[in-house]
Amino acid sequence: MVGEAPADVKSLRLPPPLPPPTIDVAARKMSLRRIISRGQIRRRVKELAAQIRADYSGQRPVFVCVLKGAFVFLADLVREVDLPLEIDFMAASSYEMEKTSKGHITILKDITTDIAGRPVILVDDIIDSGLTLQHLRDHLASRQPASLRVCALLARERALSAGALIEYLGFPVPEGFVVGYGIDYAEQHRELPDIYVIEDE
Repeated sequence: MVGEAPADVKSLRLPPPLPPPTIDVAARKMSLRRIISRGQIRRRVKELAAQIRADYSGQRPVFVCVLKGAFVFLADLVREVDLPLEIDFMAASSYEMEKTSKGHITILKDITTDIAGRPVILVDDIIDSGLTLQHLRDHLASRQPASLRVCALLARERALSAGALIEYLGFPVPEGFVVGYGIDYAEQHRELPDIYVIEDE
């Protein structure tokens, strides 16, 4: 019969509908207060990129991104740097789905690039206590790069007061768990274009 579906098509079955998304009840008891706008982020990323471009003119730096929180920052940054470069990724854990750092650092993913004799820029989302930063610095320094600098989107004021070495810094931030622009709390809020602090209701 004209217009009738072929037998093989008629035999296909659609998969069952997906269940409705679950709602994190704890998250519903939190409110978000914006502390840094997307416009401020955009302008600061351009400024940081200009500094890096001037410092690494004629070189091919390796950008090492700390996953997962820094991936949005890295993507915007390297496009503004406009230099020949390489990118690698590493992951470290110290939060374990909590709001405060546990103080114990575990490297979950290491870089695969040979950075010996290469200029390296470690790109992180936020420097909290400075413990993870120092751990990653020491880890990468053991690979004998030609130079090693840190570019962080955010840093706690207490980490800066304690002497955390950050060559390229986006914004100092006070206490409070921040989310947005790639930064999450329990894998939530990474998609937000601005940066917020979580406030318990």
